[in-house]
Amino acid sequence: MSTHSEPGLVSVVIPAYGRPEYLDAAVESVNDQTYGPIELVVVDDCSPDPIEPIVEDATTDALSSVRVVRHEVNRGANAARNTGIEASNGEFVAFLDDDDYWRPTKVEKQVAAFEAGGKEVGFVYTGQENVSADGTTTNYRVPSTRGWVTRDLFRGASLCPFSSVMVRRSVVDEVGLLDTRFPSWQDREWYLRISEACAFEVVEEPLAVRRVDSHGQISDNYEQKRDVSYPLFLEKHRPLARKYGKRHEKALVAAQSRSLGHAALMNGRYRDAVRFLLRSVRYDPSQTESYPALAVALGGERTVGAAQRLKRFAERLRGSREFGNSA
Repeated sequence: MSTHSEPGLVSVVIPAYGRPEYLDAAVESVNDQTYGPIELVVVDDCSPDPIEPIVEDATTDALSSVRVVRHEVNRGANAARNTGIEASNGEFVAFLDDDDYWRPTKVEKQVAAFEAGGKEVGFVYTGQENVSADGTTTNYRVPSTRGWVTRDLFRGASLCPFSSVMVRRSVVDEVGLLDTRFPSWQDREWYLRISEACAFEVVEEPLAVRRVDSHGQISDNYEQKRDVSYPLFLEKHRPLARKYGKRHEKALVAAQSRSLGHAALMNGRYRDAVRFLLRSVRYDPSQTESYPALAVALGGERTVGAAQRLKRFAERLRGSREFGNSA
């Protein structure tokens, strides 16, 4: 890991693999930020066709420096993020997936939140806008979890994915790099470790934009989540939750079981969904979010479709009311 950090410098890490049609927009959204100085580290995770020419052709004149680091073998997104962290030098580290992009004020507003919060704030994230292939907004994620959030995360508090996140380098040095054993929930696992080291702050505006078209994403692989991420997450973090008290351990199992139940629903695995949602209710009946999901799972495919449409409508309506004129 880098042994120094340049005060005020923001390092942006983009892990990239095989999606050249999106990468230029991601790079140029970093270049278009209203804040400076910014260095960019793009990690090519052994793409079939090297992505360095795409980065070279993109507009990067406003950036302090641009580097492309290529893995000789494909190692996964977490390993690519770790490589980017180690190759960077900034006081703050931000992440951007290669198929996402940022609104121009994202970095500026996150750095301002760090400055306003003082040294105890080590993690600042923003809201997220989801867009379809034609650029139409499908929904918003408007997070509000802030402060010392470990207990909130035990209960499954919603944050946002990596593209919304900026972390103080001193915090990364304290808690360590991302755990490459996780094929999914990499963000959630790391956030939980970070939450013990610092306070979290949020910029609620949807300044990170996520494309939700048909290309593959890590979260799509339900079987890996069920068979690898779920048991590994509980094995790693149940002891931590137990330190806070038995009810927090039960809350962690309930929240992760609910999350896995949701994933089963989205993949049409209704029997699995019922099983894990019942487990959630059994471990922590006070987490009322599990009950409607269980009802949907028991109702099957038609109920799932209606629930998805209702959820998207509610999220889009909330975001439009708060940010429709500015996002």
